[in-house]
Amino acid sequence: MKVAIIVDWLSVIGGAERVLAEMTALYPSAHLFAVVDHLQDRAILNGCPVTTSFVQGLPGAGRHYRRYLPLMPLAVEQWNLGGYDLVLSASHAVAKGVISTPWQVHIAYIHTPMRFAWDLQDESLEQAALSRPGGWIARWLLHRLRLWDQISAQRPDHLIANSAFVADRIRKYWRREAEVIHPPVACGRFEPRASPEDFYLSVSRLVPGKQIELLVRTFAAMPDRRLVVIGDGPELKRLRRMASPNVSIMGWQPDEVVADHMARCRAFILAATEDFGIAPLEAQAAGRPVVALGRGGALESMNGLDHSRPNAVFFAEPTVASLRDGLDRFEANAARFSPHECRANAERFAPQRFRDALAQAVNKAMAAQGRRSP
Repeated sequence: MKVAIIVDWLSVIGGAERVLAEMTALYPSAHLFAVVDHLQDRAILNGCPVTTSFVQGLPGAGRHYRRYLPLMPLAVEQWNLGGYDLVLSASHAVAKGVISTPWQVHIAYIHTPMRFAWDLQDESLEQAALSRPGGWIARWLLHRLRLWDQISAQRPDHLIANSAFVADRIRKYWRREAEVIHPPVACGRFEPRASPEDFYLSVSRLVPGKQIELLVRTFAAMPDRRLVVIGDGPELKRLRRMASPNVSIMGWQPDEVVADHMARCRAFILAATEDFGIAPLEAQAAGRPVVALGRGGALESMNGLDHSRPNAVFFAEPTVASLRDGLDRFEANAARFSPHECRANAERFAPQRFRDALAQAVNKAMAAQGRRSP
């Protein structure tokens, strides 16, 4: 069996790339397709060759490839996938829109429907300063992207969502049902420690939707508490200018530094509405509890204070006052959190569980169409 794995783009290591690493481990002879490929750490590809699109050669596509998003639907439709038996796409933007043939099986693992084009349209336009009258071009482009997104979502034979939260959004925007397979959490990279240090931690891409500015503003109003932020992105310089003395914006750090801070932090903070949220569960693998916005996938993967064995505290709104309340409630209940319980919760999402569930879904879909599994 010949397998093609389709992704949106390869740039930095994040949750989507952790999923890709398990896919390439499951199908090591697969051929990868990506709109652009500028990934430095190639280990997650497990030696699989990569074919890129015409966007790869456009000016500035190395760092500013997102500017070419209007061209990406055309780009993924140009690949000739006729020689593959199984097409496995992992998509948060355009990858699921590839064109397959009737004798192929196309299974799409959906990280999320395009959030910037659907439920986060207004926020995306505002953050890009495109909500002014002259932003009508951007609004028209998003309109066209929504039309293509809905049409292309009908192409895969089988949809898999990374959470029930995403499955609900697939049902709303695409009018399709999706199986739920939660993404993998690499628990083996982390080791719990006996006692934490007195700082809170966030590990995230520094983009507006991750709400890191909210963390910085909240801790600026609490000079007695420390915050460490690890991650890179277009917001890095601005956040560093905003940061008060008790906030450290470290930028990108290697995996060993991330794992060390996960194990030493007092708690991990998640302020964004995540479709699933791998980073908070990595902190749980290191034995640390989480203070999280009570929305999205976090509600599926962690237990709040109303549970007999809590591993997280949820706050209600993405505001300074609500986050401060969450931190106060966490500190008031600190004795209820067990490193062992946090670790056990993360292990429910171990990589082998993901590979087994994905392989079973693929085999079932292949059998349903009269094809033997890879």
